[in-house]
Amino acid sequence: MGSQTPCPTCGLSFNCVCQCVPKLSIDAHVALLMHENELNRDTNTGRWLLAAMPSSSRHIWQRKAPCTELLKLLDNPNLVPYLLFPGEESVSVSRVHSDTVKIKQKKPLFIVLDGTWQEAKKMLRKSAWLQALPLVHITPTTSSVYQLRRNQNEGHLCTLEVGAEVIRALGEEEQADRLMQFFTHYMQVFQADKSGHPYKS
Repeated sequence: MGSQTPCPTCGLSFNCVCQCVPKLSIDAHVALLMHENELNRDTNTGRWLLAAMPSSSRHIWQRKAPCTELLKLLDNPNLVPYLLFPGEESVSVSRVHSDTVKIKQKKPLFIVLDGTWQEAKKMLRKSAWLQALPLVHITPTTSSVYQLRRNQNEGHLCTLEVGAEVIRALGEEEQADRLMQFFTHYMQVFQADKSGHPYKS
């Protein structure tokens, strides 16, 4: 790939990372409900979670109507939907995974709001259909390593890190580690690319 021609998939000019994306397999489906502002942000990390997980999907949030494809997933009799959002009534991802797979013998459907914290709260506040879903939460095992945006709130994770914590909560430690190893590499390559030079390890 030439230094002046960005890769059409990863958008990087000097070091394409597409071949570095791990291929993960988990006993759940992750649906990213993306705020439309994320579509134009090159710092969006949700796309790499989608690229790494075949059992995932992307849906664009609309204030006036739910995404029809996401509604189909919610109606899938083999999936049990949960909204990943902290709250007083939320339960842990590991607990619902155990209940869903072992007791109901169905796959959990984890809906992740992909946007800034302010955007995510707005999406939930303005979507009655989201408010009707049972809430689950993760318990982060480490602090965020995300460095691609300024003014990150303490304790908040980017979308890919949230996905990695979900994978870890499902008991897939090795797969979560592989995803985070890719992410660490990607951030280094991304920052070098934005500085106008190839990444050198």
